[in-house]
Amino acid sequence: MRSSKTIHLISAHAEGEVGDVIVGGVAPPPGETLWEQRNWIARDGRLRNFMLNEPRGGVFRHVNLLVPPKDPRADAAFIIMEPEDTPPMSGSNSICVATVLLDGGLVEMVEPVTELVLEAPGGLVHVRAECRNGKAERIFVRNLPSFAAQLDVALDVPGVGRVTVDTAFGGDSFVVVRPEDVGVQIARDRARDLAEMGIAITNAANAQLGFHHPENPEWRHISFCLFAGEIERRDGVLRAASAVAIQPGKIDRSPTGTAVSARMAILHARGEMAEGERFIATSIIGSEFTGRIAGLATVGGCPAILPEISGRGWITGIHQHLLDPSDPWPEGYRLRDTWGV
Repeated sequence: MRSSKTIHLISAHAEGEVGDVIVGGVAPPPGETLWEQRNWIARDGRLRNFMLNEPRGGVFRHVNLLVPPKDPRADAAFIIMEPEDTPPMSGSNSICVATVLLDGGLVEMVEPVTELVLEAPGGLVHVRAECRNGKAERIFVRNLPSFAAQLDVALDVPGVGRVTVDTAFGGDSFVVVRPEDVGVQIARDRARDLAEMGIAITNAANAQLGFHHPENPEWRHISFCLFAGEIERRDGVLRAASAVAIQPGKIDRSPTGTAVSARMAILHARGEMAEGERFIATSIIGSEFTGRIAGLATVGGCPAILPEISGRGWITGIHQHLLDPSDPWPEGYRLRDTWGV
């Protein structure tokens, strides 16, 4: 077989959301910091296109590139590639990376608990994995400091009208809306409606509200729309349905770890969730992430929480992606039938 490149991949998912991990065949991108390497990947675009565009990828897929850590405290580092963004952090992808590192034997597993530090472009995340019989059964991730940005602000959504939303950062940036306010339900048979509505809300929020991270001036946009189901408190634990629309138009199959973090920050800002309390988010396919406010912090002088999220990950395959020199689509292609609006 002829190939001008061979990329080695271990495929995984975290509570339903695909987060494949590149383990070989790609040299670390240039940059003195992981954020600079992330910027190079985002500007260049070729690796993301090759891995995420069809025929090798699809709108449902995320890919993580393992690179040597820049911070000496980290055991491994990763750069997240989503279909249209290269984010500071991702909960489901960090769970996939930890699962691949441990279940794949790249990092030594210690039973019953393995602890390691991962470096994401946005900073260090501490991982604790409950391990048994050679399997990392549950991954706990201490996420980046998370904060509520704007609460109860008006947003004009085309085709819907004026709605009240929140914005927040949970390792990535969100506009948060109650699904009943925009006439949708968090249900499998409404996934397409949620995706289209979510992208419309995200685009409107970027145009009308914008986003400002007080310690990272380069992060100036809202990435996702979180449809936040009604909170129930049962046995001292907060619970809610959750659906996150991801550009260019899909619903996260997991409850989205950064969304769990962002929502806990909003709940804490409103006095509805205290340090130490737990929140369980249920995804559109019924999978769950558990969140906990592990501590309090500040980000650029603004109140913030230290969120911990947990979920399960599984390896689904081992792949080698090739490029035949005669392939007329070396970076793949996209069509609107599956790539959304």
